[in-house]
Amino acid sequence: MLPGVVVPSQGLPEVKQGDCCAITVVRNRAPVAVGTATMSTGEMQGLGMKGRGVSILHAYMDSLWAFGDKSGPPSIPAPHSEDCAEEECSGEGDVPEEAAPGPDGDSTTDTCCPDLQELSLNQGETEQGEEHGNEDGGTEEEKSPQEQMDILLLQCFLHALKSKVKKSELPLLTSTFLRNHMFSCCPSGKQLDIKKSSYKKLSKFLHSMQQQHHLVEIKELSKGVESIVDVAWKHPELRSFCPPEESVSEEAPVDGSGDHDRPYHPPEITPLYVVSARLEPLFQDSQKRKGAVLSPEEVRTIITEYVKKNELVDEHNKNFININPALCDCLLEKSEYQEVEKLKWDDLFTRTMDKMQHSYKLLFPGQEPIIKKGQIEPINISVASRGSNKKVTLIKNLELYGIDPAAMATTLQHRVQASTVLNPVPGSKDRVLVQIQGNQVQQVGSILLDQYQIPRKYIQGLEKGQKPGKKK
Repeated sequence: MLPGVVVPSQGLPEVKQGDCCAITVVRNRAPVAVGTATMSTGEMQGLGMKGRGVSILHAYMDSLWAFGDKSGPPSIPAPHSEDCAEEECSGEGDVPEEAAPGPDGDSTTDTCCPDLQELSLNQGETEQGEEHGNEDGGTEEEKSPQEQMDILLLQCFLHALKSKVKKSELPLLTSTFLRNHMFSCCPSGKQLDIKKSSYKKLSKFLHSMQQQHHLVEIKELSKGVESIVDVAWKHPELRSFCPPEESVSEEAPVDGSGDHDRPYHPPEITPLYVVSARLEPLFQDSQKRKGAVLSPEEVRTIITEYVKKNELVDEHNKNFININPALCDCLLEKSEYQEVEKLKWDDLFTRTMDKMQHSYKLLFPGQEPIIKKGQIEPINISVASRGSNKKVTLIKNLELYGIDPAAMATTLQHRVQASTVLNPVPGSKDRVLVQIQGNQVQQVGSILLDQYQIPRKYIQGLEKGQKPGKKK
């Protein structure tokens, strides 16, 4: 990829589209990959060094390399001058056959003709995203955060296609592909965040992979819901990609015998409260202004400190708090101004949180916390009639809890032997409604409670289940 190319002081070598090229890391002339230029030098510069510059045919640590002795690239120092480089090269015209890498992965490009140009890539930034030995990767820090995220996004995308996605899973919801496959391919210590990339949205990135790279085919099987319907498994870019060693070693112990590569873990859901303009006087002493996001424990601590600082605890009964003008304005209704003089501690905390704006934090294992406004919607289970008094069970909001609707539909289909359908939720672009024949509320509840371990308070509609002995 051109954003990773280190341009030497004398400029890029002159190449034409289709020319054979060798990829090297900084300060080592030993190639780590060979391929063909996808465009000329002028076009590369015209595009601002963005996009794909070389189509890789063979790379260090790919399948061809694995047939050999699996040795690392030799250390060949870069020449001090162009004259020195010319003395090491011989021959004219096309690249000789012996310049191509052999089965053991060793390349003789350091002694080939000058027509085999070299593009120097910073260590760790080749198209495959490989990390090579002890080479200095200093230029990675020089890249903008957006460029680094683009590189990480492509690496996770290729890794997920090559190592995670199975043909039997297609068509695969794009949201499921991101959540269950791409996130699991993110190297340790890094965080995949599409909003920080140049694409901003998953759909834009995947359409780029379809239109420019021809790696996948995306279709809208249901209105507003996109799926990956085909993968170019034999595409050179995908076949030559090798997952980073770090990811392979970490994922090796994972049991892949199930439908997914790693077990589902329910998110940790924490209610949060946002300081409103009305309640700001109670939080000023703690340097919490309007818009500050607090946990329930923080709210209780701050209110307790406010009460103690203003000596509002009732002298005769410490379970009660005397109402001062600030508490009166913040917590009482107008009809209570003349009547309520004291509040219990619990009532004080409850009223405070009720007057604050609600939000919540979702924490999925291995991911950055997600904070959203409002209260989290529960998983909704409902039963509807579909002509001739036939019943169907509808399930929505599974995505909010990191549950793949397609996986839920498959599990239900196998358990109750009934057909399922995925439909988009009206008015939403990212949510899918699971529909299954019959009243299956009890089965759905059992799967959510036992298999997915979703707390009962986040499941709505369990009471609609068909009671034993009342089947018709």
